[in-house]
Amino acid sequence: MTETHSVVRGDSGPQVARLVASRVLDVPDFPRPGVLFKDLMPLFADGAVFREVIDGIVAYHGRESFDVVVGIEARGFVVAAAIAYATGVGVVPVRKAGKLPRPAYSASYALEYGEATLEVHEDAFTAGHRVLVVDDVLATGGTAEATLGLVERAGGTVAGFTVLLELAFLGARERLAPRPVHALLTV
Repeated sequence: MTETHSVVRGDSGPQVARLVASRVLDVPDFPRPGVLFKDLMPLFADGAVFREVIDGIVAYHGRESFDVVVGIEARGFVVAAAIAYATGVGVVPVRKAGKLPRPAYSASYALEYGEATLEVHEDAFTAGHRVLVVDDVLATGGTAEATLGLVERAGGTVAGFTVLLELAFLGARERLAPRPVHALLTV
């Protein structure tokens, strides 16, 4: 695992960005030809690095700035559960269509290699719930935009949005403006 870019940057500083970059594997032609997939599984598998990354996210947002963490299917679940555990708050999954057992809000969106629909339970949040939304990678912003809208539609207030890796060349940060994006590594 090596850094693929000489300049390593992120919203939590170069040290954290280098740490994340050191655990990213590039997988060409996945999930389809022409896509260079950024695999963060090595980061999740390294306990010390994973702890440092989660601690960094908690430090950035502060333990008192959110009431619940939303993880976006599927790798966002890993990050959200760890943050929720570290801060003693709950975790809410935003799932692909048809995976939730109770009434749910849904939002369809385009992503860099197709279309998808996400859902969240209608009763996932109480009015005024401050919600930290997390995911592994921010690419085109479709997934993030749909999720942030679902949180608000279900009565939550977005307190923050964090990703481990942002693919800046796809312009998602601009798409999500004026909402702030916190990315540990931006490539």
